[in-house]
Amino acid sequence: MPRTRRAALLAAPALLVTLLASLIGGPATERAEAAPAAFVHPGVLVSRGQLDFTREKVNAGAQPWKGAFDQMMASKYASLSRVPKPRAVVECGSYSNPNYGCTDEREDAIAAYTLSLAWYITQDSRYARKAIEIMDAWSGVIKDHTNSNAPLQTGWAGSSWPRAAEIIRYTYTGWPADRVERFKTMLRTVYLPEVANGSHSNGNWELSMTEAAIGIAVFLEDRAAYDRAVTTFRGRVPAYLYLTGDGSLPKTAPGSGLDTRDEIIRYWQGQSTFVNGLSQETCRDLAHTGYGISAIAHIAETSRIQGQDLYPEVADRLRHALGLHAKYELGETPPSWLCGGTLRDHLGPVTEVGFNALHHRMGYPMTNTQALTERGRPAGTNNLFVAWETLTHAANPR
Repeated sequence: MPRTRRAALLAAPALLVTLLASLIGGPATERAEAAPAAFVHPGVLVSRGQLDFTREKVNAGAQPWKGAFDQMMASKYASLSRVPKPRAVVECGSYSNPNYGCTDEREDAIAAYTLSLAWYITQDSRYARKAIEIMDAWSGVIKDHTNSNAPLQTGWAGSSWPRAAEIIRYTYTGWPADRVERFKTMLRTVYLPEVANGSHSNGNWELSMTEAAIGIAVFLEDRAAYDRAVTTFRGRVPAYLYLTGDGSLPKTAPGSGLDTRDEIIRYWQGQSTFVNGLSQETCRDLAHTGYGISAIAHIAETSRIQGQDLYPEVADRLRHALGLHAKYELGETPPSWLCGGTLRDHLGPVTEVGFNALHHRMGYPMTNTQALTERGRPAGTNNLFVAWETLTHAANPR
């Protein structure tokens, strides 16, 4: 069967699910939530099945997984001599200026996740113990985040912590119960209150905060927090990624206060022509756009593992967004009507999770996204909240 026909047949069920969700579920704010009756562990961004697939590929020396693993293990985040740098108050101003513990916190959280992956793949308990050392160091010290970037900082670090904690807590027996409880208390009292209410700032803020909220909810097995995060997600994604079916103007997030054309266009960085896949931050720069796109895929991936699967609800927006931005990352010159003909920065290593879900699992043909993803392998880390996604999600069917 020709590939294009096979892809179309594979895509049909996903498209039908999306249509039925729209017809049956009604507007996002009216749809009933569906936190799992029993949470799946490990279940934040990566499942046990996905981890097993990754380990099998690495142990077989298969590419691109072995190369991605080697890249991760050569990074500073996998170092067994890493010394964590916790502090009671992390103060982060705009663009992390001032930076009192901002970089240290984000990088220690990424290191904990990196080491947890290293533990699972190698089964060398030294990596698990080092991950625990880092998580224990922070859970025993941190009390607050302050200054203007506090919500975003909390979202970034709070996205990585539960990924690490899920793997260690549910695949390794050496994390003392009292320290697990202390880590839970940290997430519940320091992180969740900062991210649970969302943000009316640029969409990547709220999406990163929502990613942290849903990951924390899984680790805490907090169904109310999970449902709240899903509600925020459903309100923000249509306000972040445009589809022509939205009408002449993009949708607005609940509570945004944007109710005139001029306000909406200003919020969309002055862009007044809207096409499928355009992001609210495309004309700001591609780096921030990449943060938002990545968080959308991460949230959907966690929901899928938990048995809810938000991918069908966002599939059209996400695939168009990946495809549109990938086209220009690959070298096509942007037209003059798009951001004045100039796009700044780059998406970063953010396409693997969404591409795997939409292309390999759901069957959407995604030529530009595939080319960009394969060109960027192995995808490393953005040193904020994205790390090692070629290793964990490249062609991962589980």
